[in-house]
Parts: sequence; C-alpha cells; structure tokens
Amino acid sequence: MLGILGGSGMTNLADLANVRRQVVRTPYGEASGALMFGTLRGREIVFLARHGYGHTIPPHAVNYRANIWALASQGVREIVAIASVGGIRSDLAPGTLVVPSQILDYTGGRRSTYFDGADGIVKHIDFTQPYSTELRAKLLRACHAAREPVVDGGVYAAVNGPRLETAAEIARLERDGADMVGMTGMPEAALARESGVAYAALVVVANWAAGRADSNLGVSLADIGAVLDRSMVRVRKALHFVEAQDGGQSGA
Repeated sequence: MLGILGGSGMTNLADLANVRRQVVRTPYGEASGALMFGTLRGREIVFLARHGYGHTIPPHAVNYRANIWALASQGVREIVAIASVGGIRSDLAPGTLVVPSQILDYTGGRRSTYFDGADGIVKHIDFTQPYSTELRAKLLRACHAAREPVVDGGVYAAVNGPRLETAAEIARLERDGADMVGMTGMPEAALARESGVAYAALVVVANWAAGRADSNLGVSLADIGAVLDRSMVRVRKALHFVEAQDGGQSGA
C-alpha cells in the first residue's frame, strides 16, 4: 500500500475516493493527524498531512517517529513524501519539480531514530542511498506519464527551521554540495529506512534560496504561497500515475 505524506501546500488529497478516517495510536506519541484512507485511480492510498490538517505543526515539532510508525503499522510499504524546498542550484527555479537523490542532514534536537538503545541492542542501518531507487524511478515515470517536467536527482539539505536561512548559510550549503534546502526531509527518510518502508520524495521548489536570484536581498514569503498553489496541482496530477508496488525490496 502507498502512503503519501503531504507537506506545505498539500494538507489534503482531494482526489481520494471512498475516504475513511482513522486515528492510529503509536508508542511514540501522537501522529500529525488521523490517517486518511481512500482510493486513487483504484489504488489504495493512505494520506497524512505532515504539518497537521490545519498546517499547525512547524517542521522542528513534527513527530516524525509517530508519523512513520503509524503509516507502517497500517501496511504501508512505500511512502511518497511531498515537500517544498528553496532552490540553490541555478536550474532549480521556483515551480520546478524535483525527485532528490541524496541528503545532507543539518537538523538537530529531533527524535531521529527508533534504535535509541532502550532495548539494550545497538542497531545500524545502511543509508548510502537514502531514497529508494525503485520508488524514485516510479515517481519519475509518474511525472513523465502526467507530462509534468521533473528534475531527476539533486542533493537535499535538511535544516531545522522554521526560520529561513541566511545568505551565508545558503552559500555554505552550496559549498557542501547542496542543490536545494528544506526542513522536513530528515529524520523522515531515515526512520522509513529503519522501518523497512521504501521512501522517496517529490519536492516543489517554492522559492529561490536566500541570496539567490530574486531572493538576493530577501525571500518573498507572499510569493511562496502562489507558487505552491500552482505547483501542487501538478504534483496531484503526477500522483495519479504512481505505479503499484511490484514486490521489489523496500530499501535502496
């Protein structure tokens, strides 16, 4: 079953049919909201709004462990994460759709693992390829089937937020190899890997990152909403074409 985590600009999935709502209790506290079950072109889908259905939970306060556990507990074996980012690389202008391929993690203070040693056993995961190769390919094919241009690959820098970055911070991220910057990519991807759930992201470039192009002197927050409104229509269109799981491995 496919799970969709909606981010800024996608607090619901209006295209779902036969919708039912279910609150899932987890050992890690409350998820961001009830899970919304339904069908999309005949395929069973579970949707969860990462920031709550009223967009009331800031990125640093999202209970990522509860969200991933809730989805996995209901039989979700693939998670598509929808998110917005700031574009750092020169070709990632506002409105661009991207399927990232790598992550740089700058977050801190988040409950970032299920393997916290409480069971007395040290556990590690391989995270060389943080996104599922198979699910990334499905997202790219879905965008092409929907005739929506998409960029294949790029390095996502995950930061705490909720404030946006300084121009100097973006310059540092670029030197580190980042192509885009967002606030929710970690620990979400790592928790999915720990849970054995395939995970990939389809992100919308909502604005130029600080110090870039028309964000040279400041980021226009007013413009971000308009970009997301237009772009999420395209994302929803692409989601209609995501293929069913083919029985492959859930990891990279």
